[in-house]
Amino acid sequence: MLFGKRSGIKNRNRERYERVRRLMWIKCESCGKLVYYKDYKGNKYICPSCGRAFIMTPKQRFDLLFDDNLWERLTPPSVSDDPLSFSDRVPYLDRLADARSETGCYDAVSTADGTIGGIPTTVCVLNGLFMMGSMGRAAGDAIVAAMEHAIATRRPFIMVTSSGGARMQENILSLMQMARTTAAVNKLHANGIPYIVLLTDPTFGGVTASFAMLGDINIAEKGARIGFAGRRVIEQNIREKLPSNFQTADYLYEHGMVDMVVARGDLHDTIARILAVLTKQERTPKQINVSTPPHDASKKIRGMGESDAYDKVLLARNENRPHFLDYINGIVDDWTYLAGDRLYAEDAAMASGIGFWRGIPSVIIGQEQGRSIETRQKHRFGMPNPDGYRKAQRMMRLAEKFELPLISLFDTAGAFAGREGEERGQSQAVASSIATGLSIKTPYIAVNVGQGGSGGAIAIGTGDRVLMLENAIYSVIAPESCASILWRDNKFKAVASTAMKLTARDMANLNIVDEVIHEPAGGAHTDWQTTMELLATSVTRHIRELMEIPVSELPGRRMDKFLAMTRDVEIYQPEHIGEEH
Repeated sequence: MLFGKRSGIKNRNRERYERVRRLMWIKCESCGKLVYYKDYKGNKYICPSCGRAFIMTPKQRFDLLFDDNLWERLTPPSVSDDPLSFSDRVPYLDRLADARSETGCYDAVSTADGTIGGIPTTVCVLNGLFMMGSMGRAAGDAIVAAMEHAIATRRPFIMVTSSGGARMQENILSLMQMARTTAAVNKLHANGIPYIVLLTDPTFGGVTASFAMLGDINIAEKGARIGFAGRRVIEQNIREKLPSNFQTADYLYEHGMVDMVVARGDLHDTIARILAVLTKQERTPKQINVSTPPHDASKKIRGMGESDAYDKVLLARNENRPHFLDYINGIVDDWTYLAGDRLYAEDAAMASGIGFWRGIPSVIIGQEQGRSIETRQKHRFGMPNPDGYRKAQRMMRLAEKFELPLISLFDTAGAFAGREGEERGQSQAVASSIATGLSIKTPYIAVNVGQGGSGGAIAIGTGDRVLMLENAIYSVIAPESCASILWRDNKFKAVASTAMKLTARDMANLNIVDEVIHEPAGGAHTDWQTTMELLATSVTRHIRELMEIPVSELPGRRMDKFLAMTRDVEIYQPEHIGEEH
């Protein structure tokens, strides 16, 4: 028998056949189908049948992420192998020997230098094929050394994770790696080094509960499973079935834990785009080339003509007026949307990200209202929950770390008034956003591009310079609500609008805004191209002026600006309309 196996005798032909078979075919753990190795490799180690992303070796990861497959591996620190003389069914020393023989790696962490998008970068890979990527002393030392290398060479640091958690065979010595690696991450942040974490399948336990969730930007690879405790452990503990998407990359995105979910083939370009902004690469300003969506200019708008102030209210609310994402698509180059508050949820009402504003690397935030019925529901008409404001605070701190200008385009009727918002601390979230905005050490431009409604607007409106489009409004409450409360009749909304002094010209007269940006005749909704050119030019000019001021001086100047606001203002008292009112 060519491939027969006689009892008690090792058949070399059988062994050779199995080795060749393993090299030619891979069995997918997800769908169970056999995948021809060349197809598997050509598809970036992703099952072509079900899309399951297999664990990659460190070499495969380096080839995937670095430009042109060019990189240089770094030598990790060496440590003693078995400090606790641990043995279970198999001695720990034997497990280490087997893992080293199978993977060709000293331990679970491999590090290399190369370039991504032409930017010198250090990539550190936690290898899920080496004892399930578990973290012991050797892995901890290698991660710390890699981060210290990145600090010494001023290179951005990319951490790629695939791990079951802490290594049981090293007990408390493994647990302490959570604190040691977190301390190293703190040093990265303190030295202004970009830290991007790529979470791949699987990433669990003490790894997610330490350095893996502390990135400036957290990216989840599509198809990855990520969590703290394992699914079966949780189901046994709570004695109920968990949803099918539980602990998936998409699940973490929905719950605000990661900035984005990216397919394996798009990782290099995505990271290169992010690094270009965080490292302040030069960019030629993008040419603004937008078209105005068709609209019926002859359509009579109910309420127009009742008062000049209320006309502004209606113009600010015009359904054809450009919104946040319209400005981003028209003005910003290399835009990367960043999601999540890292606490509970991704709030689409508060949009945020990084990109080049007229060639200037910037962090940009703002409320997005949506345009169709579906998108308006998704974005909650631009009224954020606490999660949205906490995401904005995260973006403010990101801008501060890298001394990137923060641009806020606010446009909201106010913070969302709902049960969930109250349960999760709406007031605290708005207050913290105001406080964070006043204290960050980086240029901060806030622009009222539409509706500046109540605390929801000022939460992201405390800039060094506050600008306002000509037909935008700024108000503590909607004029309709003001009329209903004070005049006890909604029909006095136009009178209330005049009395409230809510127009851009009123804001300039009251020294609330630093500049009113002109709009095309008829309003921003009639000519997007001109509106965006005027807005982009004004914001760019103010950014360049602020960049001449030492960042350490900006918070003090900003706070003095707002402390002086509203002093020596003559209070306007509206006349009562009729004795019965």
